[in-house]
Amino acid sequence: MAAQTHLFQVGSFNFEVKHFLVIGILILSFSISFLIRSQNINYGFELNEFDPFFNFRATEYIIENGFSEYFGWHDAKSWYPNGRDVSATSQVMLHVTAAITYQIFGGNLSLYDFTILFPVIIGSLTVIVIFALVRLFGGLTAGLFASMLFAVSLPIVLRGTAGWFKSEPLGIFYGLLGLYLFLSGIKSENKKIAILKIVFGGIVMSFGLASWGGNQFFIIPIGFFILSLPFVRKDHKFLFWSIPLFTATFLLMTSMFERPGPNFVFGLGGFSLIIPTIFLMVCILIQKISKEENKIRNSLILLVSIILIGSFFITTSAESDFLPLPSFRYLNAINPFLTTTNPLVDSVSEHATTTLSQSFFLHSVLMIFSGLGVWLILSKKINHAKIFVKNDMKAFVLIMGMTGVYVSSAFIRLEVFASISLIILSSICLSYLTTEIFKTKSLENKNYLLKISYVVIITILLIVPILFPVNGNWISAVDIPPTILNGGTVYPAGNDWLETLEWIKMNTPQDAIIASWWDYGYWITTMSERTTLADNATIDSKQIQNIAQIFLNSPDESWNMLRGMNVDYVVVFVAAQNLDVNYEGKPLYVMGGGGDESKKQWFMRIAEVTLSKYLHTDGMSGTEYFWNETLLGKMIPFTTLAYHNFQNQQQSETFKPGFSEISIKEIKYHSDEDPLKLVYASSSFINENNSPITGVFVYEINKNYVPIIS
Repeated sequence: MAAQTHLFQVGSFNFEVKHFLVIGILILSFSISFLIRSQNINYGFELNEFDPFFNFRATEYIIENGFSEYFGWHDAKSWYPNGRDVSATSQVMLHVTAAITYQIFGGNLSLYDFTILFPVIIGSLTVIVIFALVRLFGGLTAGLFASMLFAVSLPIVLRGTAGWFKSEPLGIFYGLLGLYLFLSGIKSENKKIAILKIVFGGIVMSFGLASWGGNQFFIIPIGFFILSLPFVRKDHKFLFWSIPLFTATFLLMTSMFERPGPNFVFGLGGFSLIIPTIFLMVCILIQKISKEENKIRNSLILLVSIILIGSFFITTSAESDFLPLPSFRYLNAINPFLTTTNPLVDSVSEHATTTLSQSFFLHSVLMIFSGLGVWLILSKKINHAKIFVKNDMKAFVLIMGMTGVYVSSAFIRLEVFASISLIILSSICLSYLTTEIFKTKSLENKNYLLKISYVVIITILLIVPILFPVNGNWISAVDIPPTILNGGTVYPAGNDWLETLEWIKMNTPQDAIIASWWDYGYWITTMSERTTLADNATIDSKQIQNIAQIFLNSPDESWNMLRGMNVDYVVVFVAAQNLDVNYEGKPLYVMGGGGDESKKQWFMRIAEVTLSKYLHTDGMSGTEYFWNETLLGKMIPFTTLAYHNFQNQQQSETFKPGFSEISIKEIKYHSDEDPLKLVYASSSFINENNSPITGVFVYEINKNYVPIIS
């Protein structure tokens, strides 16, 4: 049989039919992943979301100035007047990796275009990495299933589309690659190869952590896995030096980066590896000197002691701050029951807690197959199939599954870890089922019918969430325009922001200082090359609070604050839907599509003002005080005309619960006598058509204005 499948030989390696099948499936997985991730290019070839614009600018700085200048770069165009120490507050390896790969593979592409494609290529290449990783656990078939499932996994694809030049795609690539090298190293029987893999595994894992802070959640299953090793493996001499080698390499490399740096090494993250490593070494020594019947008992006593002491240590540290702890959002992932009183953290949509319906939509049938995978591993049925999941790998798979699902329950951004865990477990399950169904070579019709039925059922189960329902499946969920084309609103793509940013670049002084809500800081700094007060790095929460207060104070008070901060222009963004109805010749609009008019309640919480003064009881509609007495109310070029209930078609001159604001266009600041003057309005506001408005408005500070402050 082997002679029949042998095709040709390269060196000492014999190519067989199965090798081409593996290559074909991996190419197919890469291609599917690439196509799904590239859908938003149809709307426009632009970077997506907000952070990618800063990451592009930082990568561009490396290309133009070199690495030494980058590591000493203090960016004066952001967070005016203090600026930003870039290498100490950024995902350095994302910028470094992109700069190096661009210099090697960039060709004739502009850097901007290269960074748009970078997450698509890196994310699609990760199908090969997860294939290799899962192959360690469940064999070749499981690895192939993993590559195909990873290619279409919605939580992973959503955070790696074209233009998503952010941390996750590269962080996951490095994290899974480092995990593969580490686990492959401790499985290797060749000690020289084992050393190389373990060392490179630690280095690559540190690269992952310097690319994305979320990669520290890979540390959790590794730490628990190390704790389990003395109980599931017998080659204690090998473990005694190999595990400390990995821990030392990883922590040493991590300490060399400014972020996460020494604070991580000597904080909760580093101790999550140091303590399990010390436990492993002490446990091995205890087992060596203990009697055979007392080895397990003594080891368990030590383990329980470590857990109790560690819990006490962490609790004490949280109260006394002698051990550096991660930021709240990472602690919240470790303990989902924590709650925050910080509205700035709560205002970020990706920090929202995942609901059960969202989890089912994101993972669908993988939740079923992963459950079966856990049952198969625990029932030891896999031992009877051609899937060799050894005890240590079983322990890691189960630990990875539990921790991945656990940390993802905190907020939706971390669903990528649940997806990775479910993919691993589902792949092992599908591999076992496939092996069992196809292991018989009988020619009986009933066996063929069973195999065909199995293939059809599994194919349908896996394809349904990808294609159905038509407008709510895994593929259509990714088919959305880049944020800069619609401002993150619910409306179709347009050029309002691109036109505005170009206008700012061409029509304002180069040293102009621009205030806006922090969402738009990266766009203004990168595309318009102007200095901003705040951006998506959220480095200074006090600065963001000051901006919120500027928007909500009286115009005269806000003018004083803006002048005190040397601001020259203020940018606001408003989304509204044309109702295709006129009142005395004026079109009517309903606001609330995702602009600053929809974010004002967060401005209020961050500014720590009394909500009832600014908002009606629905928590969205502005009061007369908001519209007439605040700077933001005056800068939004709409005036409330009446209120309408769209369910029963009733109108009201005053607000009632269940009624929405109906507005008309009205520019309130347009003369030289006002504290601010509108100098630019984007095209969707100016055009008289029935399209939605995603209007960007630039106001110039009237420096000759004389405020009246009581």
